[in-house]
Amino acid sequence: MRSLALALSPLVLGLGGCATEPTPLQENVTYATEWIGDEPVIGRTQVTLVLADGRAYGNGGCNHWFGSYVRDGEQLRFSELGSTRRACNEAIMAQENHFLETLGRVQRWDISNLDQLRLWPDQGAPMRLWPADE
Repeated sequence: MRSLALALSPLVLGLGGCATEPTPLQENVTYATEWIGDEPVIGRTQVTLVLADGRAYGNGGCNHWFGSYVRDGEQLRFSELGSTRRACNEAIMAQENHFLETLGRVQRWDISNLDQLRLWPDQGAPMRLWPADE
């Protein structure tokens, strides 16, 4: 039995080297939102997030939004959120408001097993985002 364990140990150790580290939260990368809590983004609406030197910005689906963020390890908080004031389809406006409200409640972030960025609010399901194809 011991010889079998010794024979398998290089194989087991080699498999450990195949594991990859999750993608870190990156600055100056556009993330496209797929889900806002339990609700998928409507159709092909672009709801985006970019983090850059303490400033956050993107497109809410209709308007451009902006704000500040502070990151400390896995903690992430957004503040001073605002947006332009263009009017759009009622459903898109409701989604945009939901996105900004949820963003304002984010407390932490992580990367899923699928390399998807998840922003966790104080309660409920996370917002889920992917690096956008640019």
